[in-house]
Amino acid sequence: MPALRGRVRGGRGGGHAGGILTYATDQLWEEVAYVAHHLHWSLDSILDLEHPDRVRLLAEIRKLDRPAVPRHPFPT
Repeated sequence: MPALRGRVRGGRGGGHAGGILTYATDQLWEEVAYVAHHLHWSLDSILDLEHPDRVRLLAEIRKLDRPAVPRHPFPT
């Protein structure tokens, strides 16, 4: 077990044990606001999404925001 403890505590690169990274709070709030604004979902519903699902949902909403065909201000 001592060999295992050494690997868990220090890891190979001396980084944080467990490999859990925090998600930037400001970025999370921007994503939540964007989804809530477009889909009118509750805060809990949005926060319940897994990160990859939320990123995919954001990408899909952004696609809907862009017009499929460029609009011209004056008809020809």
